[in-house]
Amino acid sequence: MTASVKGFGLVEVLLALALGLVMSLALMQIFISSKSSYASQTSSASVQEDARFVLSKMVQEARLVGMFGCLGKVDDASVGNGFSKAFHDPITWDASSQTLTLATAGTGEGAGWSTWVIHTDCVSAATAYSNGRAPRLAANETAMPVHRQVYRFNKARNELTLNGQPLVSNVRAFSVLFGVAGSTSERSVARYAPSAEPNLIRSVRLTLTLFDPADRVQEQTVEVVAALRNRLG
Repeated sequence: MTASVKGFGLVEVLLALALGLVMSLALMQIFISSKSSYASQTSSASVQEDARFVLSKMVQEARLVGMFGCLGKVDDASVGNGFSKAFHDPITWDASSQTLTLATAGTGEGAGWSTWVIHTDCVSAATAYSNGRAPRLAANETAMPVHRQVYRFNKARNELTLNGQPLVSNVRAFSVLFGVAGSTSERSVARYAPSAEPNLIRSVRLTLTLFDPADRVQEQTVEVVAALRNRLG
């Protein structure tokens, strides 16, 4: 009587190993693809978040450029009469050094810090003092902080700085254009230019391009336009 033999033959074992290897490679490929897709999406979201954060801050400040209180004339008692230039030319763009300079009203939690402070009674007197040099407020006066914000693009380091301190890294390009009216009496924008007389500026267009240092996503360019709330010049 012949005993029955149970088990797998060599061919069956080899076939099972081959199928297992194929399935393992497929699962590994899916895992790698999913991880790569997740990393790309995370990098893209991070780049866009950085761009939107920086531009939203700049837009808020640009909208308040030229807001120097309730009177059209402010006496300059600041050190070196530094406020006078900001008063007459509160927003400038130097294309050669890629520097945007704003003189803007203090807002939010940082409103306590300022480059200058204006003391005014909103009737007949307004005087600008350097930060820390202002006298005590009179009974009928209010204080208004004014910031001097300097944004500079350092191309060599791919970095945008604010008042000399790093603000955002991995910057490929930064540019500014002014929305310019045809005349001082017009409110609409006739053209965009890198420079203009202050009394003709109606808006500012900010363009920021960021990149991923790991090259997981393409460069992201974000552009915003901020309308100036105050007439300049």
